[in-house]
Amino acid sequence: MKVLVVGGAGYIGSHTVRYLSRCGYQPVVYDNLSLGFAEAITGVPLVVGDLHDQALLEQTLREHQIEAVVHFAAYALVGESVNEPAKYYENNVIGTFRLLQAMRSRGVTKLVFSSTCATYGVPAIVPIEETQPQRPINPYGFTKLAVERMLQDFHRAYGLRYAALRYFNAAGATPTGDIGEDHTPESHLIPIVLQVALGQRPHVTVFGTDYPTPDGTCIRDYVHVDDLAAAHERALARLEELPAIEVNLGSGRGFSVREVIAECQQVTGRKIAVEFGPRRAGDPPQLVAKPDLAKTLLGWEPIHSSLTHIVQTAWGWHSSHPQGYATRQGKPRVVGDSR
Repeated sequence: MKVLVVGGAGYIGSHTVRYLSRCGYQPVVYDNLSLGFAEAITGVPLVVGDLHDQALLEQTLREHQIEAVVHFAAYALVGESVNEPAKYYENNVIGTFRLLQAMRSRGVTKLVFSSTCATYGVPAIVPIEETQPQRPINPYGFTKLAVERMLQDFHRAYGLRYAALRYFNAAGATPTGDIGEDHTPESHLIPIVLQVALGQRPHVTVFGTDYPTPDGTCIRDYVHVDDLAAAHERALARLEELPAIEVNLGSGRGFSVREVIAECQQVTGRKIAVEFGPRRAGDPPQLVAKPDLAKTLLGWEPIHSSLTHIVQTAWGWHSSHPQGYATRQGKPRVVGDSR
């Protein structure tokens, strides 16, 4: 199957491209390289283009005889989405609409969409099942939910077959250490802690120590990026039989901020300096998936998502690429505390 991977030069996208290639798919990457890196996807065709360029999208679908699309292209910083909601609605929602219109024009009817647990907002019950209400609390989560609703409408009206995969905390890197996570600014806990281990940050700030959790810090569900890549392949395969799929992708186990820092310290053998700050507005105490439906519908289970393996592979990447990818496309590295 020839698959267009939109946003395929990014973190999860590049790992998925590699996995799809190994499974016998023929991925073609479409990315504007504003956040992604061509270096991460060597050996596969790359079309440098914007999500809003419907004509180029249609041309790419036609020339490469694309049969299905995997869609990663989105802005995903919660704090930025609060400060610049227009940027998020324009890219995440309107850009996806352009992609869907291009697919309709070319008769491409299968899409796997990168969604998020942020569509649930603050969950009433943990672990989180797909039946829980989706009540996002920030523009980023709202844009992802808006796309899910658009997919449902396109499914009913135009026969689109889709999978909406709601990630929890993507983490880790390929064990070979040649591709990994390179964000600017970095907002994910594990890379931030490893930057402290590398001496690139003076400390990691723990936001809140009085949550109703065993050690007072937030608990999150970490899922290895290679497990996420495998889920996308399973979703592509299952769309041959199932017309619509909406599932959580998580390990089903949560770890606190303190536990993650301790694991990073153990794996790296380096002291991690910690400072404590007040809670951040909108941070739920716990976000943990109940991944049973993904097992039922996709036949998917995370096999790489022990916290130790996640940190070991992340450390392999960051320690061998302390400045990230060699070719940063002019994107400056920003180091400092962020959301």
